[in-house]
Amino acid sequence: MKRDYLSVLDLSPEETKEVLKLGYELKREYRMGIRYKNLLQNRTIALIFEKPSLRTLATFQIGIHQLGGYPMYMDHKSVRMGVREPVKDVARNLDRWTEGIVARVYAHSTLEELARYTRTPVINALSDLEHPCQALADFLTIFEITNWSNDFTLAFVGDGNNVAHSLMLMSAQMGNRFVLIHPEGYAPSEDIVSRVLRVAEKTGARIEITTDIDAVRGADFVYTDVWASMGQESEAEERKKIFMPYQVNEKVMDMASTSAKFMHCLPAHRGEEVTEEVIESDASIVFEQAENRLHAQKGLIAYLYSK
Repeated sequence: MKRDYLSVLDLSPEETKEVLKLGYELKREYRMGIRYKNLLQNRTIALIFEKPSLRTLATFQIGIHQLGGYPMYMDHKSVRMGVREPVKDVARNLDRWTEGIVARVYAHSTLEELARYTRTPVINALSDLEHPCQALADFLTIFEITNWSNDFTLAFVGDGNNVAHSLMLMSAQMGNRFVLIHPEGYAPSEDIVSRVLRVAEKTGARIEITTDIDAVRGADFVYTDVWASMGQESEAEERKKIFMPYQVNEKVMDMASTSAKFMHCLPAHRGEEVTEEVIESDASIVFEQAENRLHAQKGLIAYLYSK
């Protein structure tokens, strides 16, 4: 039976840990110069990106290649899922030519429809609801620092968006403390929060959601994202006014743990959600996160296709 990865919760906590361990081992091999495997030999994986991308597109293309497969990038302007032809027709065509689809889409429902009409894995490379591959890379980065301990606090400051959703879901799975600090009116999805709390009840994770920036106190990792995501450009100026009190600056980092690390999924709007001083400081691990997109996604692919 095929396995899709549309949400963090498509893998159990144990399976997520296995993916992260695989990513860690593949990174060790990468650093040793062992970069190519034949796991995907003679397999083609289609990449459809409705939204612009640097890290996600590059790391999936490189990762699939390094695992022995062929990444077939498809220009969304030509495919135009749901416009030129129905999503289900795109899915059923690709299902007969390729061994999987990696899709970066505006609407999460597009991913669900792709998965419904394919017999091969569909991977969420970002949707309006979740960004699970980013969370995998982020937790690989965190666990490298904590030596695989879950005794840490991850504080996300900003919009309760897709990145916040996936980080919160993965925190629930991994059993760490997660604090989401957002402006009034920009809370996370109630449905996502309900899922998070159900998982956290089993794992012992501590989940807190607040509008108080002081809740960042003592955090081991301070994470933020752009205030206006792709598709929200028309709201950018209004959001700047609302979100400015939630900018991650030196004052906010000083409230966190003395050894706190700064995280961002990139691209960053310096001077908005984060200051130049913070993102360029010794506390910043944003490029470690970016590097780990490659290794975590290779771990995910290795897990899904080994099954």
